[in-house]
Amino acid sequence: MIVAYPAHPLSLALLSYVKPIAEIDALRPRHLEWISARIEAGEVLLGGRRATATGGVLLFRGEAEAVEAIARTDPYIVEGVATLEVVGFTAAIASAGIGALLA
Repeated sequence: MIVAYPAHPLSLALLSYVKPIAEIDALRPRHLEWISARIEAGEVLLGGRRATATGGVLLFRGEAEAVEAIARTDPYIVEGVATLEVVGFTAAIASAGIGALLA
């Protein structure tokens, strides 16, 4: 079922690795702790490594400018092992299951 919702600002944070995977993996525990804290704060809805293992994707609540400021505190970005692109969008329609995330 497709459900229309009031518009919700969301942003995708797209991370691209720029250092060898060994450097990425060394920082992974700090990165995952950082994500867990953002989830607990209600800022991040979900995330994961790209299927190609060349970076990651995080779905945030909020406008792109505010999300970029938060995402720049990710250890991967702070330590310079990944670059960041934030894409803001307005979610207005979703499947019923995903819609619960927007509430």
